[in-house]
Amino acid sequence: MELYEITLQPQSGFGTPLKGDTIFGHFCWQAAHDPQLLEQGLEKQLSRYSENPFAVFSSAYPKTEDKGSSYFLKRPDISMEYFGSFKSLGKKEKINQAKEMKKKKWMHTDASLGIDLQQNDFYTDKELLGRLQQDTTHENARRLRKAEAISLTQTVSLPHNSVNRLTNTTGTGMFAPFSLEVFYYLPETELVLFVLIDNDATDIERITKGLERIGKWGFGKDATAGMGKFDVAEADPVKPPDFDKADALYTLAPCVPEKGAFKKTFFSPFVRFGKHGDMLVSSGNPFKNPVIMADEGAVFVPEDKTGMRKQYIGRAVANVSKAMEKTVVQGYSPVLPITGMAGAWSFASATTKNESP
Repeated sequence: MELYEITLQPQSGFGTPLKGDTIFGHFCWQAAHDPQLLEQGLEKQLSRYSENPFAVFSSAYPKTEDKGSSYFLKRPDISMEYFGSFKSLGKKEKINQAKEMKKKKWMHTDASLGIDLQQNDFYTDKELLGRLQQDTTHENARRLRKAEAISLTQTVSLPHNSVNRLTNTTGTGMFAPFSLEVFYYLPETELVLFVLIDNDATDIERITKGLERIGKWGFGKDATAGMGKFDVAEADPVKPPDFDKADALYTLAPCVPEKGAFKKTFFSPFVRFGKHGDMLVSSGNPFKNPVIMADEGAVFVPEDKTGMRKQYIGRAVANVSKAMEKTVVQGYSPVLPITGMAGAWSFASATTKNESP
């Protein structure tokens, strides 16, 4: 599969985070309406998705072109003991270091897409904002300082109501006014989406076309109210990272890992309470069965070295919908190599140990 990066520019607020499995679902709806987006159409591609996915989408992450391409990913969900600098500290210093590291939610990586826990920098929300301001216009940086922004996104509550058509007013119960939270990215924010593509099934031009349509009509919750809009700025091929010296694999999207394929796992659980979109949103039962996933930023150690050379891990998830039996959830995730993990293990070891932070 070929790896590409697609740059998105948010144009509105969002009610749903741009996670890989949700982006996949939106693209499938685009392919359902436009069969030319996939060779032999969506139904044929979904029938073999569990063995050969036509595309694997990552979640979206902040990026900047300051001093070359830079990406800011979620800090890996691993215990502090796997950071080399942590092991040499005393007990009190370890406690303080752990508190500081928990604040640093972001990890920087460059165009090589390699993750070295001894070299990569980690950032708090405020530090990330300061780094991104270096790549913005002077006027925008001035506005952000004036607003005393401390995070890449700002959450606001938007009022909603339902009107009783008999009285033409709101009221109580199901007609009572309510509010929903949406989040806005700060002006001039750019996000990167990594996509693995099977060129026998589709290509970057068709993937981009589908994403452009999603961005035009809206993504996720409250799209009909103007939320979830974005522009597709550019799409470029990416040189795959070097997996030869990797200690582990880092996931870029929520995934459902294969059983028995890993001897160590580190992740934060994420439950996807899915809901159909498009024309099925008004069906009798638009809700999907919950799917328990490992959130992006998970770290997996394969049972053997051959598993370390995969571009993606995970599996397809079926039988999640009563409204449409053929529904498939993307349980796959693109992966990046991690090196520099303190106390790295030997692949000759048969010991299996699963952990979560």
